[in-house]
This record gives sequence, structure tokens and C-alpha cells, in this order.
Amino acid sequence: MDARFLVAKYDGRVPRYTSYPTAPHFRAVVGDGWYRDWLSRARSPGGLSLYVHVPFCRAMCWYCGCHTRVAKDDVPVQAYVGALRREIALVAEAIGPLAPVSRLHWGGGTPTILSPDAFAAIRDDLGHLFDLEAIDEHAVEIDPRTLTDERVAMLADAGVNRVSLGIQTLSEPVQQRINRIQPFVQVASAVERLKRAGIGSFNADLMYGLPAQTEEDILETIEAVLQLKPSRISLFGYAHVPWMKPHQLKIDEAELPDAQNRFAQLMAGAGALAGAGYRRIGLDHFARPDDVLARAAEEGRLRRNFQGYTDDAATTLIGFGASAISETPDGYAQNLTAIPDWQRAVFDGRLPVAKMRALSPEDRLRRRVIEDLMCDRTVDLEQVLARHAQRPDLLDDCLARLAEPAHDGLVEIDGRRLRVTERGWPFMRNVAAAFDAYLVPDETRHARAV
Repeated sequence: MDARFLVAKYDGRVPRYTSYPTAPHFRAVVGDGWYRDWLSRARSPGGLSLYVHVPFCRAMCWYCGCHTRVAKDDVPVQAYVGALRREIALVAEAIGPLAPVSRLHWGGGTPTILSPDAFAAIRDDLGHLFDLEAIDEHAVEIDPRTLTDERVAMLADAGVNRVSLGIQTLSEPVQQRINRIQPFVQVASAVERLKRAGIGSFNADLMYGLPAQTEEDILETIEAVLQLKPSRISLFGYAHVPWMKPHQLKIDEAELPDAQNRFAQLMAGAGALAGAGYRRIGLDHFARPDDVLARAAEEGRLRRNFQGYTDDAATTLIGFGASAISETPDGYAQNLTAIPDWQRAVFDGRLPVAKMRALSPEDRLRRRVIEDLMCDRTVDLEQVLARHAQRPDLLDDCLARLAEPAHDGLVEIDGRRLRVTERGWPFMRNVAAAFDAYLVPDETRHARAV
């Protein structure tokens, strides 16, 4: 079947499924007693996973879909750090003393906007309040444009062993259109300095579907990035949602590639990465065969959470900072998004949660099915239904919704076993969406499928 037909038919708006139920279906709450109760049960033998959100950048990239703001000086950042340290103490008190931690991830925004003293203070607080001795991955997201030697030393001193570099594109005309001027020499310098400091494992984050971007741009960017030998590369599609992110109005919609050109860019990029020996992981990640993510995919241990694809086996992920989302065995909790509201809550001694979603038995079942599809491209519904003690016919309507995608060659159905085909890989989210009991078709809050 012609790819153009599939793109035209299936390029609707569907969630990225970094959680299920997805964040739009969390509900507003008052008070924090329920979250304290959840945290009191959050310890697990494998350790907690911690996420520290730093929602500041020196300049706004117009494509950005993150919760972040521009900080021209360090005054708002310093005030944020004080509240962040207070929140960490409140959460640690609710969980109990020295809970073991297996993963620590800093995201944003730009976490390396923090001064070395501030970064060290937060890291020290975490070390005093949690047990960090068994951490196997300590990762930080980095903007190469603002990475100083002082901050490279800061990361090395803190024990960081993996970094993610925001690159997006190396095409200067495209960079101009997204307000992110970043020459290759700047990126290469950042990688070299990080390697000299002992941080040799890094991810390169790239994007397709940007204004005025072409297939040639994608291929040239990948060719340049491959010279740096990243262990992983992500290739994300730009989500144009100016009604949610007003700064995206600065992007000229007339210069955005249409669905067919976006698809061509994705396939060209994926082909180039496969040709360079990178294994495709799930929907949008690529890893060298010796990377832990590739090994997790081979062994059926791949997972998906708010950081994307991971081999993190922790059953609890605690998010610190404004807008951060936590996942516990009981459900999801999201912090207040507005920084002043979040700060007031923590200095009042309250856990700064604003939304939650408790998981029902059916939610857990559907989450398992969706995660299996997004990670492994296959799921045995009969086994999942039995494992979750649900009635055998619960997902029959979902199978019915997949009849047309199966006819179009996106998914193979053998009894109750499903497999997303190679043709269906770019439309994996469409297949997963068949099991989403809350999805309203073509909700504008979601990104396009391709």
C-alpha cells in the first residue's frame, strides 16, 4: 500500500503515551494528604527514580514544548533553587529516611543554567536525604551553547555519567527560524570537553518537521552528529501547538513541511541511522548495539515513562520542581505548573501537587498493553488479561477498532496476539490508541501521529 495513502489516513492527533492514562486526564485536587499516603508506600527493593525539573533557559527556542521560561539573570533561578531544596526535604520526609535511589535525571529547561554551587547544594541535599550509593545512571540534559568548562567540571564532580545534548538541527537556515543558532563546532566542543572530564556516554536529540527543513537537512545533520559517536540518538517530530505554547506563533506555519514531507524526513533519518548501525528503539529512539537501551530492547526490558524510552526498572519515579510529574504504584501526581504557586506551596510546608490520577485495575491493564506495543511492538492480550485478572472479552472492542489498520498492513492480529509491522512502525501510536479508553479523537492537545 502506498505510504502517501497511509500518511493521509492515519496522521491524526494521538498521545505520545509516556503515561496511561495521559496527563490531560489527570484531575485537579486540593490538599496533599493523598500524595503523602502514596509516598509512604513508594519504596521498592530496586530503588526509586528521581527527576529534578529546572524550568529556565537563557533564550526561548520557538519550537519548544516544555514547561520553561527565560531567565536573563540568576535571580529567579536562585529563588527557585531555594524552593526546590525545600520540596526535596518535604518529599523525603513523607517517604521515610534514606530510601534507596537507582536513577537520577535532571531535565528542563536547561539544568546546566544552575551555578556549580546551586547544583552541588541540590545534589548534596539528595545525598543526605536519600541513599544514592546504588545509582547506576545519573543523567543531565544539556544545551551545548551555554556549557562552560566550569559546568563540565560541576557535572563530573557530581558523578554524572550520561548527558543528553539538545541539537535538533545543524541547518543554519532552520536554526534561524527556530531561534536556536548552534554551529556544529560548538556541539563538537561540548562533546570533547565532556569526554575529557570522563562523561563519554551521551544522547543526541534531533528533530524533524521544523520550518523550512528538508530531507537533505536531516541527512546532513545526522552525518555530522555521527562523527561524535553518540551512544543514542532520538529523532522527534516537531509538535506545532501554538494554542498551548504561544511562543510557537513566531514560527511561520507556511514554512512547516506538510504531513507527506514530514513522513519523508522521518523515514530518511531512520534509514540513515539504521545504515550507520544504530538499532531502532520503540518509536523514536536509536541506540548503538552495545548501549544499555539496545540490550534492554533485546531482552524485553524496555520501558516507557515521562523521560521517554528507558531501561529503568523502578516502580516509582518522583518528580521535583514546578510542573514535574511523579509516578507511584498508586498512580500519577503532577506538581503546580506556575512557579509562584509552586513556591508558595512548598514554603507553606505543603507538597506542591495540583493534579492526580489514581489507577484502576482496568487502567493498569490498558497501560500494560500500550507500553508493550510502544516498547516491543507486540502484545499477547490473553496473557495480559489473565495476569490482571480481567474478563477475557474486556478488550474485544479494541480488537474491532484495529480491523482497518490490520487490513492496511499496520498490525498483524493472530487470535489475541498483536504485532505492529514494519509498515506500521511509524503509526505505532495509532495502534496503541485503540486501547485508550479516554481518548477523544483528534484532540488538539496531542501531537500529530507522524
